[in-house]
Amino acid sequence: MKIQAVKFSENGFATQPFAMGGEEGVEAYDANVKYRSSLQNYVIDTGDEVILVDTGLPKESPDTVPDKDALICVGSRITDYVSALKDLGYSPEQVTRILITHKHEDHTGEIRSFPNAKVYISPEDADALGLEGDNIIRVKYDDGPYKNFPACKKIIDGIYFIEAKGHTKGNSIIVAEDDGLYYMMHGDITYTDEALYANKLSVVFEDLEAARATMDNVREFIRNNPTVYLSTHTPLGYENLENRKVIDLDNPPETIPIGEIVYKTPTGRYVCSICGYVYDPAVGDPKNGIPPGTPFEELPDDWHCPRCRNDKTKFNKA
Repeated sequence: MKIQAVKFSENGFATQPFAMGGEEGVEAYDANVKYRSSLQNYVIDTGDEVILVDTGLPKESPDTVPDKDALICVGSRITDYVSALKDLGYSPEQVTRILITHKHEDHTGEIRSFPNAKVYISPEDADALGLEGDNIIRVKYDDGPYKNFPACKKIIDGIYFIEAKGHTKGNSIIVAEDDGLYYMMHGDITYTDEALYANKLSVVFEDLEAARATMDNVREFIRNNPTVYLSTHTPLGYENLENRKVIDLDNPPETIPIGEIVYKTPTGRYVCSICGYVYDPAVGDPKNGIPPGTPFEELPDDWHCPRCRNDKTKFNKA
């Protein structure tokens, strides 16, 4: 089995209030503390199959622009997801299965590009995305517990799709077993590994109680099994993979400072950092009473993302 990171964005940041303020509130944390951020998903080559864990942002999604008040910025685009996958040596036609951790656009953006793949996704998130077709597998988690996790679906020998609700109502985790290690590819249980070590939830969740239960299960699993923790939103995800680093919760690594932030000229559009929805002032949001020509700054305080319902603070300039 070979696991690789599909890298498509780099040199971003996540603030401490965003990464850790889910339970105590953002006011309990220092916005001046920033952690490295990036975007990558993962590909598993079993020798017989090419299996994707999530499918990146849509190719047409605009880059976000760093802003001093932003809670998170994913950084600058390296390339589009499909091109990044091709750079690893895989064509879309080779992909046999796609395992979706959750519905957000940075995890589902290019499902459309893989004509031969069966797509495994929780029923809740499949319904939220309106996914239909013979290739869509609504996972039933009917293979019983996996270690200390209550419910899972065995995809093939050594690869498990695990129910892990909270971040979204259908959030999932993928674990691949190889050579005595457990590679955990997770659906944004954390946005930075520092939060895993500190046992803190991010501010992004649809069910706080479920998110806490999932975090507790993840930490218990890591304590009892040699786990390589593969995140989507931090370079530590692919660094852990490259170094086959087993997480030791009692010995967090030293945080690497973020690099210099390069500020760019914004376009007037804004991108939801949670689901990827683009607010374009030229279009507005007519379904929710926002006419074309309305700048983002003039949206009402109670306006929410039409797709994921998060508030204006979760948007970044594009």
